[in-house]
Amino acid sequence: MGRDILRLLIASALLFGLMCGYMALMEGRNFSIWVLLTLWLAMLGVSVVFLIFKHAYRYALDADDTPIEAPKRTPQAVLYPAQQLREEDKQALRESILDFEQEKVIRYLEKSIDLYSTNTFTLRSSDLYNIKKLPNYRFDAIVNFMPLNHIRGVNKLFTTVNDKLPDNGIWVCCYEPQSVTKRNILNRFPPVIGWMYYVVFFCYKRVLPKMFMTSRLYFDITEGKHRVLSKAEVMGRLCYCGFEIIDERKKGDLNYVVARRKFRPEITARRLYGILVKLNRVGKNGKLFKVYKFRTMHPYSEFLQAYIYDRYSLQDGGKFNHDIRVTTLGRLMRKYWIDELPMLLNLLKGNMKLVGVRPISQHYYSLYSKKLQEQRMYHKPGLLPPFYADMPKTLDEIQESEIRYLTMCEEKGTLVTDFVYFWKIVYTIVFKRARSK
Repeated sequence: MGRDILRLLIASALLFGLMCGYMALMEGRNFSIWVLLTLWLAMLGVSVVFLIFKHAYRYALDADDTPIEAPKRTPQAVLYPAQQLREEDKQALRESILDFEQEKVIRYLEKSIDLYSTNTFTLRSSDLYNIKKLPNYRFDAIVNFMPLNHIRGVNKLFTTVNDKLPDNGIWVCCYEPQSVTKRNILNRFPPVIGWMYYVVFFCYKRVLPKMFMTSRLYFDITEGKHRVLSKAEVMGRLCYCGFEIIDERKKGDLNYVVARRKFRPEITARRLYGILVKLNRVGKNGKLFKVYKFRTMHPYSEFLQAYIYDRYSLQDGGKFNHDIRVTTLGRLMRKYWIDELPMLLNLLKGNMKLVGVRPISQHYYSLYSKKLQEQRMYHKPGLLPPFYADMPKTLDEIQESEIRYLTMCEEKGTLVTDFVYFWKIVYTIVFKRARSK
């Protein structure tokens, strides 16, 4: 950056000299020294801003959270025959855990894994080296009692553990969830001051780490300590890094997650989460296209859809019951369709139309009947789905609603059908006050 600044100063000085020489040559006729000086300062200011932005962009690109390629897994080493620790070793392990955790954590781990097996490795460290030095496939269970909030490279930690565990090996980690952090802040201050502090805290701890231009700067300043993590983000990161969630339980101020190694992703890349998101949706002819929306979910939530579907049932309207992926602000945005405003770009691009079936994910599409999947192939998704004309409650009713719409399109034509459904939807929203969930 020093060379760029020097070049800028030399170029600015030469430009200023040329301007002064030209004024002297013209004997100042029809020129104002102040106008030229202001113009020169403005050009210098723009150049400085551009230079700062250029180096800030390079700085942001040069993050240490670079893509991690999966190493080739060697033939599985045979684990040493598992044995139980001696009683004195068991007691020593329990006492070491009780130095920083409660008895109920030990009881939970005793039920979840074979805590006292010689093939179980326990530690409490934020240093990735302590995991890297472990021999491959030596332990079939690894437990880290250091909260993830104090670890900078969470994905690097998960992928390193993934590489050390044998197939179906168990990984146990813990973290302080965002809800606990928020509660502690609001309890520490009077209500008004507490909320003002929390807004600043939220922007600093939740927004800056997720933005491209500020992510590296944030982690360089904080070294990744005291980061704020939501439940959805932690479990989404685990699924992204090749783990399957077995169980998760809140113990005191910490959440413990027990996960099983299922696969190693080919490349674990750096992921950033801005305000605008692009989501894969099934379109006409079954082709995937990007739908634009405002972000309403926690980071890494896109990797949790199967887990949420298996764990929580669908509620009225076909949405997931108790969807932990949606933020508080996101629920408000969804209720009034604010999150869907960027979909107007899809309308302009031509991969969606005003009225039509909902643009849904591949997982949700797989839940539909074969008949409806085939009917959908011939139609573009729409901004205003027939859902808001009929307001169905169950998944079966949603499918019936879309089949009625598509059948009418085939019998009476898309233009006539969309006109009829448009006014049905307007009536439902305006007079029946229908809202998204």
